[in-house]
Amino acid sequence: MKIKHSRVTAVTAFALFSLSSAAQAGGLCSNATLSGPYGFHGHGEILGLLDSNNKLHPFASPLTLDDVAIVTFDGSGKFTRTDFGMINGLPKGGQTAFNPYQSGTYTVNSDCTGTMKVVYGSGGPVAAGVETDLEIVVSDDGTLIESVVNKAYSPSSGATADGTTCPPNCDQGVQEQFEGKKVLVYGFR
Repeated sequence: MKIKHSRVTAVTAFALFSLSSAAQAGGLCSNATLSGPYGFHGHGEILGLLDSNNKLHPFASPLTLDDVAIVTFDGSGKFTRTDFGMINGLPKGGQTAFNPYQSGTYTVNSDCTGTMKVVYGSGGPVAAGVETDLEIVVSDDGTLIESVVNKAYSPSSGATADGTTCPPNCDQGVQEQFEGKKVLVYGFR
């Protein structure tokens, strides 16, 4: 009986190990990997405006951006976002408090890469319609998100050093990164 029990334990352990390795090789990530709140911080620069040929028309000086946010993922491809940001030492859009008027969509591929699109809604200090597209990598068992801004869209913007202006709706040239960590809630001790 003892030998039979040991054999069952060994076979079970081997099967679990094999399944675990196969699952990792095939990819463990999906939209469901991201669920609940994540604390984000970001830093970067808004460099200028992009024309229809994707040519950068730089501002006289880049605008430095720092941002913190809570992003709450629903596990199905949608999220809400609340942030506070500073641009060149001033609150973004004249903010005096966190801006909860943001939402978006996301996709996580089986290889743990993906995309996010943040959309600002009306009611906040930042103009409605501002959009930010990010390329993301999910790691640390779904508790860490590294991202780079791929595209920043704005309904308006100031002129660049060469006089290029933003017609209604334009893309900004940016160099920004954001990192998000899952908010873990621990009980009282």
